Amino acid sequence: MTSKITYLGELRTEAVHLQSGNIIITDAPTDNQGKGEAFSPTDLCATALASCMLTIMGISARNHDIQIEGTTATVHKIMAANPRRIEAIEINIHFPIKPFTDLQKKLLETAGRTCPVALSLHENIEQRINFIWE
Repeated sequence: MTSKITYLGELRTEAVHLQSGNIIITDAPTDNQGKGEAFSPTDLCATALASCMLTIMGISARNHDIQIEGTTATVHKIMAANPRRIEAIEINIHFPIKPFTDLQKKLLETAGRTCPVALSLHENIEQRINFIWE
């Protein structure tokens, strides 16, 4: 088992990661009857894509002796109605200022675009990924 989720009431859940004991609270967003005081489940889905991309790029970077510490990602989730679902996820990945070769850029971009979450999301969810080499 990976996690245990408890419904706390008021459209809020508590998810416990069983291996580490870490806890994530979710809240329904304000545009869907919630308080918006924590990540919504769809926020977590969009955020998971960026986190997975950075993790897999980190593995590739380590395997190819590329330093990417300090790389950041910003996430914008776009919702659709009827049915309510994630329509698109926009991610901007900002690399630290340093010289990267074209090969290094290609390795990292390929690693990010082929992370497990990216490959698991439904094809109807548009993934708008921008790699920003500052």
